[in-house]
Amino acid sequence: MNCNVGKTEQAIRITIGAAIVFAGLYYRSWWGLAGLAPIITGTTRYCPANAVFGIQNCKVNH
Repeated sequence: MNCNVGKTEQAIRITIGAAIVFAGLYYRSWWGLAGLAPIITGTTRYCPANAVFGIQNCKVNH
């Protein structure tokens, strides 16, 4: 798995994911589990959807 999620996108994904999880806990809804997807993709810095669409936000070190 190559990195395809940049640092800014990583922070946004983790923040939004945490907000969704907390909203799910607050409203006692299973929809909060949907917040795990952006948290996982932000933490691993790999997103399968970015790979499918050819989106590369990671800076390449040469």
